[in-house]
Amino acid sequence: MNSCPPILLVEDNPLDVDLTLRAFRQRKLANPILVARDGEEALAWVPRWESGETRPAVILLDLRLPKIDGLAVLKTLKAHALLRRVPVVVLTTSKEDRDIQAAYDLGANSYIVKPVGFDNFMDVAQQIELYWCVLNESSR
Repeated sequence: MNSCPPILLVEDNPLDVDLTLRAFRQRKLANPILVARDGEEALAWVPRWESGETRPAVILLDLRLPKIDGLAVLKTLKAHALLRRVPVVVLTTSKEDRDIQAAYDLGANSYIVKPVGFDNFMDVAQQIELYWCVLNESSR
């Protein structure tokens, strides 16, 4: 069994999901990657974590999601006693100030505008891996 906590990727765009998974695979990231394709799927993990499944090392959250948008997901996660300390990195195409402010106001730990192209994405994957999965001390 993998002892590394998972990374939850919340992303509805299949191309971005594929790009992220390929980037992490190429980086040989030890953490398993869980994928939720909309806000509802992301929040469906909450009861599983409450019942003892390993909480993620980090959640990569898109803002533009079907069913429940990313800001609502972020608000729910950060209001939950068990999950409020799980780092959430917003990974989105939006550069709008109001989205950035709202994400930080709701407790986002980081806000990254999605890069275009695989090489740029590899850089982001490396930074996420290095910071959130290697260097950062979690409060588990």
